[in-house]
Amino acid sequence: MVLRPEAIRERLLRLEEVISHLEELRADRDAGGHLGFRDEWSIERGLQLGAEILFDVGNHILSAHLGVIARDYEDIIAQLAGMSVIPGALREDLRGLGGFRNILVHGYLILDEERVAEHLKAAPARFAAFAAAIREWLARTLG
Repeated sequence: MVLRPEAIRERLLRLEEVISHLEELRADRDAGGHLGFRDEWSIERGLQLGAEILFDVGNHILSAHLGVIARDYEDIIAQLAGMSVIPGALREDLRGLGGFRNILVHGYLILDEERVAEHLKAAPARFAAFAAAIREWLARTLG
């Protein structure tokens, strides 16, 4: 597999769109208004999509450029930090995202609104930090 920087950049642009939508939804929720099911579903979908983009980008870098196969979503983040693609502090911030993504996708019957709210509060900044770290890595690696 060959590293495709243009594919990574395209996904990071999509991640920025997701971040923007999540920030808008967070502002609506913080304003105290009642969110309907469409907004709640939008929040869940945005969090899921952001996580999946992050894992897709990370997995592509690991497999195509570094020759590493991650065991699971959490290992993608750990390997990226271990190989200095992302900072260790960001690894800590992203810890648990793989499990949360799985709950969004598979555990919809037991979705905890408080946990969704916590992720909504933190996700935009964490996703933006990931995008910035990947862009910095691309610049260092590809010149």
